[in-house]
Amino acid sequence: MNTPEQSQLGKSSAYIDQLDASLLFPIPRMGKRAEIGITSAPPFFGADMWTAFELSWLNLRGKPQVALAHFTIPCETLNIVESKSFKLYLNSFNNTRFANLDAVKACLRADITEAVWRTDGEPVQAPASIGVSILMPEQFDLQPIHELDGLNLDRLDIECTRYTPAPELLTVTPDEAPVSEVFTSNLLKSNCLVTGQPDWGSVQISYTGDQIEQGGLLQYLVSYRNHNEFHEQCVERIFMDIWTRCKPLKLAVYARYTRRGGLDINPFRTSHPQTLPRNIRTARQ
Repeated sequence: MNTPEQSQLGKSSAYIDQLDASLLFPIPRMGKRAEIGITSAPPFFGADMWTAFELSWLNLRGKPQVALAHFTIPCETLNIVESKSFKLYLNSFNNTRFANLDAVKACLRADITEAVWRTDGEPVQAPASIGVSILMPEQFDLQPIHELDGLNLDRLDIECTRYTPAPELLTVTPDEAPVSEVFTSNLLKSNCLVTGQPDWGSVQISYTGDQIEQGGLLQYLVSYRNHNEFHEQCVERIFMDIWTRCKPLKLAVYARYTRRGGLDINPFRTSHPQTLPRNIRTARQ
């Protein structure tokens, strides 16, 4: 079983420019999920939505092509893909020739699908493939920038003293009618699990249930500031802490992290099936 410490994070890496799917480094989701009390089927649905800003390959005449790519990796897959390995894999397209755009998409879909469903180092028959869309340069000017919708918690003038996850800060006001609210914050920050490098993000929390105390929720989000964990794991921890302590009837947690190495990761987790948010970047991305 792969561990984060075995990945290329924090290590010198050769940049391979011919297609090499073995560069993808899957890490099982189950270990970190067990830490937050998930030992069987998770109480959420969702996906990890990636954007690749540095994708290039050669056409059959050797002319470079450039594009943006969106990847949708369902949260029920067995593994996440470590982000530096994802970057190295995408770089391996740089001097690889493809007949057309469909061939590029098919290759990306097949390789990444295999990696996220791999078990014990062995490929398995994937129950479902990942989503891949590629945007060519003529579409670049149509890409919007939009901040997360909701009431921004950052307006609150609060004292913050906790910088590692403190779920005890989460409280609700019981004995009132359930409310439906959407909160956002730009103050989410955590650190890479391996290198300790900062990861900056914005988060949106939507829920129906007993009213969550806003100041405590913001203090709780700030408490991730010195926490070392991957993006996907942070979002699942936030979801589970709110789910178990506040006991909402419905809950969705969505985070958009700033890009690193030409990639951003935007995990979404929801207690009830719903359409995924559109993969629209924020100004900081």
